[in-house]
Amino acid sequence: MLLALLLALALSPTGAPAQVVQDPAPLQFRDRAEEERFRDLVAELRCVMCQNQSLADSNAQIAHDLRREVLMLMRRDLDDAQIRQHLVDRYGEFVLYRPRVGATTWLLWFGPALLLLGGAAVVLRVVRRRSAAQPAGPEDERQEW
Repeated sequence: MLLALLLALALSPTGAPAQVVQDPAPLQFRDRAEEERFRDLVAELRCVMCQNQSLADSNAQIAHDLRREVLMLMRRDLDDAQIRQHLVDRYGEFVLYRPRVGATTWLLWFGPALLLLGGAAVVLRVVRRRSAAQPAGPEDERQEW
């Protein structure tokens, strides 16, 4: 009985329910151009915690922190490429929704095309073998088409 109780306690969920993080102080932009640039930039960066949400969409605390960091980097007069590079250096290539073509990502970019070409080659080979295996003689007149 004690073993069953311990097993039930061990298997029961013990974590607290997740809460939506509220940003204590909303970001203040100097002008409309800065806000548009910021929105475009955070839309193409991935939240490192959520893994399938952009920084613009995520409510995770780290996303709030990263949005503040992006704005801070913008105000240091870094261009978009320098901001992306800073985040890649810090968090890895994963932070980009569109990773660059490189030694570690070439399969991601060219893998689907290679699979398509390989599939086309297999289909072509099968069709050629079947057409070569059919007799070239006169058609069977007993068949009704």
